[in-house]
Amino acid sequence: MNFSWEYFFELFLKLPAYIPVTIFIAIFSMILAILVGALMTWFQLSGHKFLKYFANAYISLFRGMPTLVQLFLIFYGLPQLFPVFQGMTAITAAIGGLGLKQSAYLAEIFRAAVNSVDKGQVEAGQALNIPGWKIFLHVILPQATLNALPATGNTFVSLLKETSLVFTLGITELFAHAKMVAGTSLRYFETYLAVGLLYWIMIIIYTWLQSIFEKDLAAPYRRSVDESN
Repeated sequence: MNFSWEYFFELFLKLPAYIPVTIFIAIFSMILAILVGALMTWFQLSGHKFLKYFANAYISLFRGMPTLVQLFLIFYGLPQLFPVFQGMTAITAAIGGLGLKQSAYLAEIFRAAVNSVDKGQVEAGQALNIPGWKIFLHVILPQATLNALPATGNTFVSLLKETSLVFTLGITELFAHAKMVAGTSLRYFETYLAVGLLYWIMIIIYTWLQSIFEKDLAAPYRRSVDESN
């Protein structure tokens, strides 16, 4: 077996230097995805037919098109059609492409989370003449956020792994550097094993942080149940 543990551990300690670029792209892509996804959810739940059709078309388009194609369309295609995009950087294109892609999935997650809230609570608030925005802010939003958090976390995990595609735009992040190292050293197994384990560790850390956040968010509801018992 021609496996070099020395080379593996050496690379395993050097590759984390490129993790900040990966995390930067993932976080800002997720912020964009949440904002656009929330907007599409609002369009879907609105009574306006055009907004609903637009949201459905948007979701269908970005869910049905491969991520790599979307990245190429944004980075290489948009500057050809619209001169204003000619100065766009590769990182901006990566954040835009990944963010818009995941926003289509988040829109469906948010819509399902809002619809999962008991309608009786909304009707009770309306019967008390509480303004609609207060009902949404204090009744619907906290519960919908709790319901949407697990699936939203899974979306971020997928997004974190999809950042490995941005090397096609010339961005040197974790996977891109590993690919260059593997091509130079010809130590493919050691290199890709190291980068795969680093992605795994990042996802483990994120999952742990998410579980803590979920417990904190659900704490008021658990206290309410305990008090009622």
